[in-house]
Amino acid sequence: MQELIFKNATLKDLPKIVEIYNSTILSRMVTADTENVSVESRLQWFHEHNPETRPLWVVEDEESKIIGWVSFSSFYGRPAYNGTVELSIYMHESSRGKGYGKKVLQYCIDNAEKFGVKTLLGFIFLHNEPSLKLFRHFGFEDWGVFPDVAVLDGVERTLVILGKRIANGKL
Repeated sequence: MQELIFKNATLKDLPKIVEIYNSTILSRMVTADTENVSVESRLQWFHEHNPETRPLWVVEDEESKIIGWVSFSSFYGRPAYNGTVELSIYMHESSRGKGYGKKVLQYCIDNAEKFGVKTLLGFIFLHNEPSLKLFRHFGFEDWGVFPDVAVLDGVERTLVILGKRIANGKL
């Protein structure tokens, strides 16, 4: 398997990030969005990330082609939660099911402390078995279950919050 390259996303990467995100909507497994989002609608989200504490990385292959992206997003928006982030991983359709998710998640775990992150969270639908399997493979545990909180095409869906403490001790 080829090596992956992680780069801080720039505004010029946002259209590709949005394209990859939108490619997951029809599956009804990955996101609660039911219609495509626009680049403009994701600008605020993009600017909520920064290379110092809340990275948004594009994932490139050896030919410098963007094959996915990953972000650390603030959890709950209050200072006491600064050491906790929601982790989001999205891979291009042609890169799914090839083991890249494991490399991306391992990179996030290995680098989280550099960003002041002590706890990683994943918000995953219960019917998204591949993502649940991926996170559990790395020791994420079920920390919360929200039964039937989403409705996708008339079907109620359960959200699972998985967590992993990656650092111990006091800040």
